[in-house]
This record gives sequence, structure tokens and C-alpha cells, in this order.
Amino acid sequence: MTKWYHFKKGVVQELPIQIGVFPFGIIYGVIAIESGLTILQAFVMSSVIFAGASQIVFAKLFLIVNPTSLLTSITAINLRHFLYGVSVNEYLKQLTLKWRIILSYLLTDEAYAVSIKYFQSNNHSDFFHYHLLGSGLTLFITWQLSSLVGIIFGEAVPSYLNLEFIIPLSFIGIIIPMLRKKHEIISCLASGISSLILYRLNIELWIIFSALIGIFLGYLCISFGVEE
Repeated sequence: MTKWYHFKKGVVQELPIQIGVFPFGIIYGVIAIESGLTILQAFVMSSVIFAGASQIVFAKLFLIVNPTSLLTSITAINLRHFLYGVSVNEYLKQLTLKWRIILSYLLTDEAYAVSIKYFQSNNHSDFFHYHLLGSGLTLFITWQLSSLVGIIFGEAVPSYLNLEFIIPLSFIGIIIPMLRKKHEIISCLASGISSLILYRLNIELWIIFSALIGIFLGYLCISFGVEE
């Protein structure tokens, strides 16, 4: 398996998810311009922050809250990337610092969802990390293009289409086929239910807490032999 083989696998497996990413990027572009950002500011943000939910929060709040509160909100939203990093560290810790910095930048929700599954069955190869490079770059390019479309042409998109709903649907399509064991199903259900509860309670770190709850229950299931 060559570098190109893994890279191409990452690109091919990431492409279907772009059906949900592209509309999300358009939504960000529309919100950014409506919030008062210039075209250049809105576009550059897609490279600097490179995180859809955080970019939307920034665009909505940067004129009405102080910088400290804005930074706190964005940090809270992006804490989930810490969990992604811990998860892939098991597979990438042997890489050089340069490689780990590059891949950490590309480690977004959709790239993680595709590559972690690949890592679990292909980590015997010396070049399996090229899969994350391929999936991450695919997402990066799509996000930049869709953001630009939203920034320039977004006002022409009818609001009744509810394009933002495509994102959770795409994640459901990724996650459900991966749930094959009892502890995986229990962990997923626990995270989903707790996220709904914590979100309704208006807890700022609801994403992180719900993920930790799911991880903890999954660990308990494995500890007590509830696996298959």
C-alpha cells in the first residue's frame, strides 16, 4: 500500500460527506456577510478557524460581545477537537512533530469520522496517516469553496431550504453503520440523550459533557463484559 493508495482512499471516502458540508459552508458565508464582516475577513476566517460551528458563532457575536467572551465561546465549542486528538494519538504518535501539526489542523469532524474507522483496520501500514491527509484536504477545499459561494452568492439561496439540516443527517449516515456491538450502541445512545438534555439546560459545554458520559458508559459496559 503506497502513500498515494491511502491518500486516494481518504479522498474517495470523504467525498460523499461533502454533500452535507457544502450547504453548511454556504450558510456560514451568508451569516458572515450579514453580520458585517467584509468579504476578505469572512473568507480568511475559513482558513484561520476552519471550524463551521465556531465560525458561525464568531460571525454572530463579534459585534455584540467583548473579545474575552467571544474567545471563551469559540474555545468551548472547539473542545471536542481535543477528544478527536486523544483518539487519533494512538495511531499517529510515532509521526514527526511536523506531520502531527499538519494533521491536527486537518482533524475536523468529518475527516475524523472517516479516518478513525480507516485507522482501526489499516494501522499496520507505514503510510496509513496519508488517509487523514486526503480526507482533511478534501474537506478543506470543499469548505473554502462553499464559504466563498455563500459569501458571494448566498443571498440568492431561499431560506426555506433549511440547508443546515443536512449536516446532522450526514453524520447519522456515518455513525449508524459503525455501531455493531452493544457497548457502542449504549455509548452512542447515552451521548445523544445526554446532549439533548444538557443542551436544553443551556450548559455551555454540553457537547463535551455528553461525549464524556458516552465514553464513561461505554467503558463501564466493557468492564462488565457487555461488549458483543
